[in-house]
Amino acid sequence: MTKQNPILEGKLREIKGRKVKNLRKEGIIPASIYGKGMESITIQLDGKSVEALFSELGESGLISLMIDKDEYPILLRNPQYNVLTEEIMHIDCYKVNLKEKITAAVPVELVGEAPGVKAGNVLVAISDEVEIEALPADLPDKLEIDISTLMNDGDMISAGDIKLGAEMELKSSPDQVLVKIETPKVVEEEEVEEEVEELNPEDVPASKQKTEEEKAESEEKKDKEKEENKE
Repeated sequence: MTKQNPILEGKLREIKGRKVKNLRKEGIIPASIYGKGMESITIQLDGKSVEALFSELGESGLISLMIDKDEYPILLRNPQYNVLTEEIMHIDCYKVNLKEKITAAVPVELVGEAPGVKAGNVLVAISDEVEIEALPADLPDKLEIDISTLMNDGDMISAGDIKLGAEMELKSSPDQVLVKIETPKVVEEEEVEEEVEELNPEDVPASKQKTEEEKAESEEKKDKEKEENKE
């Protein structure tokens, strides 16, 4: 059964330059169609439709772009985001030749549960995509990675461990680590030894300190009082 590509409808765009901000206010995204052997075409797309498709398919999902009665098999590429709202402000539509292989970044999705996590270890995701070469129609939207084999510290899954169909070829390094198990780092508290120090004169409040002269005067006063009492 032939896979049915999602359809994205667009219109030719005459508004260019700074005026495109008016389109964005209306929920319209400026875009361009480009590809091998063709001149770039400026178009406009419905913002919500683009957001939904790109969220689902990323840069590897094949889409049928309809401009009037013309159909373009495209991949969405190079989204530009609004820093504040994180909404897509512009996107490229890369027209592909369905009979020529291309290389695309395909996202990976972790599935299952890692026994190592239940044992108290930590699951660390290193890479979230790999590069795959295939015909546009054979590119997967995502690659699922079963993490149920990860148990001990150092256990990992690399790009080379992914089982691909005969129609796909891995272009990333086979050694590219995607996810691994690590032992949680324990922060050891340093033992603080309490030291008992002799009390120095400097540690005594100034109001309680006496100079040698004051001590001598005090002793002399006491002796004088004793003599007076005797009399």
